[in-house]
Amino acid sequence: MTLSHSMLAMEIVAPGGPDVLKPCSVPVPVASHGQIVIRLAWAGVNRPDALQRAGAYAPPPGASALPGLEGAGTVVDLGPGVTRWEIGDKVCALLPGGGYAEYAVCHESHALPVPEGMGLREAACLPETCFTVWSNVVMRGQLKAGQRFLVHGGTSGIGTTAIQIAKALGARVFATAGSDEKCKVCTDLGAEEAWNYRTRDWSHLMRKAGGADVILDMVGGGYIERNIKALADDGRLVQIAFLQGARAEVNFAEVMMRRLTITGSTLRPQSDLMKARIAREVETHVWPMIARGAFKVVMDSEYRLDQAPTAHWRIETPGHVGKIVLKIED
Repeated sequence: MTLSHSMLAMEIVAPGGPDVLKPCSVPVPVASHGQIVIRLAWAGVNRPDALQRAGAYAPPPGASALPGLEGAGTVVDLGPGVTRWEIGDKVCALLPGGGYAEYAVCHESHALPVPEGMGLREAACLPETCFTVWSNVVMRGQLKAGQRFLVHGGTSGIGTTAIQIAKALGARVFATAGSDEKCKVCTDLGAEEAWNYRTRDWSHLMRKAGGADVILDMVGGGYIERNIKALADDGRLVQIAFLQGARAEVNFAEVMMRRLTITGSTLRPQSDLMKARIAREVETHVWPMIARGAFKVVMDSEYRLDQAPTAHWRIETPGHVGKIVLKIED
């Protein structure tokens, strides 16, 4: 297929606030060996995008400098060696970068078929959150049916995804959120209890409930010590971000005596091979959850591609619930 030579995109002109996102015209990416080019219809907006915009999360070597880690659309070009996809296939994909644009490129193994009955808008919200939650909560945190799971930021894109996946696995789910209204969203999604972190001592309440076998945290800072207190013996704390800072004082005597595990990961720098493994597990385990209605995308808002600065203002305010997307195609 013959593609146009240039495309509309949103670039980061300098580190800073949302207003540093500016429209630009850049070359359409070219598929290398094992890669596909996707004509994007929708792109997800995620906190790592805001971190990259602020200059705190550089793209890995070889990745597009444009923000955007997930999207959905139509395969329009195939690199040498591609075997799974054909031109015209509808896919959603985890991207190394470049999602805030009309076209994006990714490894073929990082794309998944759009779940049956789901539109491209919702499908664009799946890769970043599903890959992150599954790889950290299940693959790394080893969450099992019947265990107690606590997720902070329960109404974020990660939080709404984690609550539903953990519930579908048969875990007892607990969450924190910043208002009573948001806590109600968490319980409606399947959390057994949700605590307003502004008014409730969630660490004490989690201990009263038996302690968490797995905690998924993106807050860090002062939460780290409180998370350790909230864990059950042999519990696992999985860290995926540090909104309150990456440093904390930890009493490792307690970690040792109670046989606790502290771990974590970031998705973007991992190898293509590891991302392919995560993709296979997500398709095998999460896609059937979607098919049987156990997991749905919680949508907050949508914006045009040129409204990416507004989308970034939205994701950085405490009011949003669920996923934010950019509409690429008219």
